[in-house]
Amino acid sequence: MSSIAPFNHLDRSFAAAGSPVDAAEAHGCLAGSLCAVAAYRFEHWLAEVMPEEEDADEDSGPVLVALLESVFHETSQALGGQAMEFAPLLPDDETPLPQRVRALVSWCTGFLYGLGAGGLPSPDRIPGEVGEVLKDFTELTRAADVEPAVEEQESAEADYVELVEYVRAGTQLVFEELAPLRERALGMAAASALPRH
Repeated sequence: MSSIAPFNHLDRSFAAAGSPVDAAEAHGCLAGSLCAVAAYRFEHWLAEVMPEEEDADEDSGPVLVALLESVFHETSQALGGQAMEFAPLLPDDETPLPQRVRALVSWCTGFLYGLGAGGLPSPDRIPGEVGEVLKDFTELTRAADVEPAVEEQESAEADYVELVEYVRAGTQLVFEELAPLRERALGMAAASALPRH
């Protein structure tokens, strides 16, 4: 997902537009919704992450919408593709570790919100690997601000990299494992749209 707008640019655009969420939470919400909802559309995500009309910034809003449309399409292609290219949208490695951890927490919060808004039951009620991943993501949302000591910095960096990889792989797993659920929902929607005789 290297062609997605840099995190900091997108995050500043959200703030300038008056969005109630940051870039990490918005991207997590998108990923969670794409996992849970068969026909999730850009307009649905936009309604979740953009401010109400009366709160919107008229200058930065259209620029952000164009940027978000690109993020939406790249994310949905990465999740649905065979190349396993999905990656959570997070700050780069030059960002101080505590800020990256906060962004990861925000991303997981958005992901769980997207799943819930898409109608998925509580993580406690989902069996198997998906349930375990979602419970782990829930635990990640409880992570406290961490300011590692200088001598612990290298270890903390390695831990963070492992967590990001776990979130990346876990999100891909959730997407793949929920495919039958999404397909069933599409089938039911198509069947209900057929004319009755």
